[in-house]
Amino acid sequence: MIEVGIVGGSGYGAIELIRLLQHHPVVHIKYVFSHSKQNESIKGTFSHLYHKDIMFTELDIAEVECDAIFFATPSNVCKKFVPDLLNKGIKVIDLSGDFRLQDPEIYRQYYGEYPLAQKWLKQAVYGLAEQQDNYQDVQLIANPGCFPTASLLALSPLIKAGVIDEEQIIIDAKTGVSGAGRTIKQQTHFPELNENFQAYAIGKHKHTPEINQFLSQLAGHEVKVRFTPHLVPMTRGILATCYVSFKRPVTEEAIRKLYQDEYDSKPFIRIRSSNNFPATKEVSGSNFCDIGLYVDETSQTGIIISVIDNLVKGASGQAIQNMNRLFGLNEQTGLNQTPVYP
Repeated sequence: MIEVGIVGGSGYGAIELIRLLQHHPVVHIKYVFSHSKQNESIKGTFSHLYHKDIMFTELDIAEVECDAIFFATPSNVCKKFVPDLLNKGIKVIDLSGDFRLQDPEIYRQYYGEYPLAQKWLKQAVYGLAEQQDNYQDVQLIANPGCFPTASLLALSPLIKAGVIDEEQIIIDAKTGVSGAGRTIKQQTHFPELNENFQAYAIGKHKHTPEINQFLSQLAGHEVKVRFTPHLVPMTRGILATCYVSFKRPVTEEAIRKLYQDEYDSKPFIRIRSSNNFPATKEVSGSNFCDIGLYVDETSQTGIIISVIDNLVKGASGQAIQNMNRLFGLNEQTGLNQTPVYP
């Protein structure tokens, strides 16, 4: 049995981890850590878990004994605990952005502080599960952000094949409000959000350098996308519409085969048939990423539509998928939920 702890236990990411892990056949949730809720029962905060007899506790590194810890916290929290946890032989899966960026100056620009020393950053494996093969001897996973997950899964096959103009990539992405967390903000206050639709963090969203970094690594040279997120008055889901231009003549059939070849062995990626485009509700509550493709063979441009549940594939589900691979399990273990529809 794999014993795990969850830090940031009163947030949406942690609650989604609990929802999924309680049905995992080889995982036992040993700890749920929350500084603000310590010594309180979890059912007092989340009544949908009224049947679960779990108490929030405060993280004390000296007392912790388990196999892995998930950090479902805001950024600049996990990095304070990682050295001591890794030195104890405890694997860490970080759902925040503390270990996603390799350039300290870019991290400081987008996250407001400097990251840990480079030796710790180098230990982190970027856990975009369908594009990451190296899990041997890994102790620290940087779980990708929700927008990068949807965008990178949509764009990676094209970048790897070298068929698009990498200076002309546009990502127009929409997200449900749960991605903003449980903290009350004016932007997510019901009267402000309801019957409203707005772009935000234009030109400065912290997921932009994460997308650029991974695509640049795939391409072997610098890639910079134009990425704009939008807030939609719904609870869950991300829909990323990616616009590309092809460098040489292609057909939609050829591009579809490219995606099918790339993802045929990946159980959580579903490539839609021609003229069948995904919607967020069709993946809600699941670890699936559905991708639809359109190629304008006259203008040699393409539109790739990618949808995920931001709390599952965009956060906790992918974190469990990474945990499965860290411990040599089938990556689907505990993640076979059918999407909730309607």
